Amino acid sequence: MKISARKSLLFVVAGALAAGAFWWYRQNSGESLEQRYKLQTVERGDVTQTVSANGTLNPIVLVNVGTQVSGTVTRLYVDFNDKVEKGQALLELDDRLLAAQARQSAANVVNVAAAVDLARANEARMQELFKQEYVSRQELEQAVQARRSSEAQLAQARAAADKDEVNLRYTTIRSPVSGVVVDRVVDLGQTVAASLQTPTLIKIAQDLSEMRIDSSFAEADIGKIREGQKVRFTVDAFPNRSFQGEVQQIRLNPTTQQNVVTYNVRVSLSNPEHILLPGMTAYVSIGVASRHDVLLVPNAALRFRPADGNGARPPAAGSGQRPAGEGPGRKRDATGSGTVYRVEQGELKPVSVQLGITDNRNTEVVGGELKAGDTVVVGENVAAPSGKPSSVGMRLF
Repeated sequence: MKISARKSLLFVVAGALAAGAFWWYRQNSGESLEQRYKLQTVERGDVTQTVSANGTLNPIVLVNVGTQVSGTVTRLYVDFNDKVEKGQALLELDDRLLAAQARQSAANVVNVAAAVDLARANEARMQELFKQEYVSRQELEQAVQARRSSEAQLAQARAAADKDEVNLRYTTIRSPVSGVVVDRVVDLGQTVAASLQTPTLIKIAQDLSEMRIDSSFAEADIGKIREGQKVRFTVDAFPNRSFQGEVQQIRLNPTTQQNVVTYNVRVSLSNPEHILLPGMTAYVSIGVASRHDVLLVPNAALRFRPADGNGARPPAAGSGQRPAGEGPGRKRDATGSGTVYRVEQGELKPVSVQLGITDNRNTEVVGGELKAGDTVVVGENVAAPSGKPSSVGMRLF
């Protein structure tokens, strides 16, 4: 029994020694940095910092064509996507009731005009009789008052007739602008009622060769945006194509949704090919800062941290973290700090750098010991050894 226990102990010791030897071999196998890490050379170049948001393409002028009179649609002259000119007839409403009203008003004008002629004749006779002292002054003044009253009634009748004529002309709906029909709300035979609110019949977009984007930028980015800045954007319809525009206006009216404050930034753009359509979603990117011929470090190098002996990695303090000295209630510095690992004589050496603007791939280096041509680590090719010897299980018989 003692011999079996000794053999078992020897097997356990031998297994531990084998595991330790394997771990020592992995640590001292002479694996080069190029084999273990992904390296990249630091270079100089240009970098542009951008802010992004989503928006909607809209025509510069979108006219909702309505009606001021009620009636049934009897004729339709246009349909979706039709080009129209200013003053062109779009549709007609049933005009029989309004035409009858216009004729009635015209007849009333003739009737009142006859009364005016009679009143004027009576006034003229009263003037002659008053000169011959056959009538009193009061009778003459009554004749003058009757003539003036009849003339006022004639003016009122003519105004009513003009109103009815205008309403009759309103039964033919004409385009107020030249453009393209983007929506037709009514159909032939449909009755429209113009009561308290003018109903929309047709929507016309004026000149789709010039359009705009209404985008929503967060309040954290709005301070970097200025009118006249160049804008690049894409749409889902043409994912491999980039379009250009310009910041036209920053609306001062904020929008708050779930405690998130955004501002409407209007972007103007040209659409000479008419391939951009109203309602498309635009992914807008505005360049807010640019640097030329500066030292650039990859953002992956700022995120990299080598594992310690226990396999743990310290948090990266590079791009995207709070700059040194910034805390609650304190103002953010113009530049941040970070650490990269430079290859020197076959070893990794941490180097502190001061950071400027970033384009989310490379970051400007404004201070520190890093220089062009240095080699930095941007990642690992293989998993780093944990530093803990793995337990080697041995089956004992």
